[in-house]
Amino acid sequence: MTNALLTFPIKEKFRQELTERFPQIHFDFSDTIEGARDKEVTILVTYGSDLTEEILDQLTELKWVMVASAGVDKMPLKKLGERGILVTNVSGIHKTPMSESVLAHILSLNRALPLIQEQQKQKVWEKMKSSELRGSNALILGPGAIGGEIGRLLQAFGVYTIGCSRSGGNHDGMDEDISFSHIGDRLTEADYIISVLPSTQETRWILDSSHFQQMKKSSVFMNFGRGDLVKEQVIVEALQQGEIAHAVLDVFEQEPLPVESPLWEMKNCTVSPHVSALSAKYVERALEIFKENLQVWLSENREFKNVIETERGY
Repeated sequence: MTNALLTFPIKEKFRQELTERFPQIHFDFSDTIEGARDKEVTILVTYGSDLTEEILDQLTELKWVMVASAGVDKMPLKKLGERGILVTNVSGIHKTPMSESVLAHILSLNRALPLIQEQQKQKVWEKMKSSELRGSNALILGPGAIGGEIGRLLQAFGVYTIGCSRSGGNHDGMDEDISFSHIGDRLTEADYIISVLPSTQETRWILDSSHFQQMKKSSVFMNFGRGDLVKEQVIVEALQQGEIAHAVLDVFEQEPLPVESPLWEMKNCTVSPHVSALSAKYVERALEIFKENLQVWLSENREFKNVIETERGY
């Protein structure tokens, strides 16, 4: 019998669904990877960070790693690839909560909600400046499932969306698409620069100080992808020097963000503790993809969903 180990807790109803639907699989709901070496694990269901090279060496029967997150950059991908172990993730399930988070931040800044809240605390009755989305431009770095949903929502508000990807190919939710090599060409017109890029060799440190110098002084930079897109100091200097109006950051070069980071106290920076993808429906959606792929595992077609190319990292 195939042994599947889940290293994070799931509700009892989900456990019952899995065991009843897949009687051919022995599910271990230990909620931890500790002791996995003695369990002859064939399928590992994990958030990813608990699978180290040392533990991977112990899992001699492992054939498939199902990662219940989109990012796989903290996993021993090289060794997984060398052993020919299938790696899949849950890319796509984040698009609803993340796109709503991005839109919430944009609307909040445009309609001066932080200032309204602050004035309420101080019992101040005073009009403030606000703006609207219609007629603005958004440059979306990573126009995949998440970026495409962000683009679709922004288009509904009358925003012109430009998708920026490695290939520059056409993507849903984009009025226009460009490749990474043309980022600099469009920064001068973007009101919002929104990154949902994963961490790969092609995307690490893809932005530097020269890019922020090209941005509009009234623009908002938003990073909801990975913290190694740009050095923190570059963002700090851009905010201090007024190269951009505001930054909304959900991911950081170092997490948790150190208390000594100047970003905490900068009035033109919103610090979000990597929560944009959180949703009450997260585990349920992740398990739906797992069940789809588990059905494929038991069949003969082997056309898995969300297969990760270990050499590329996505």
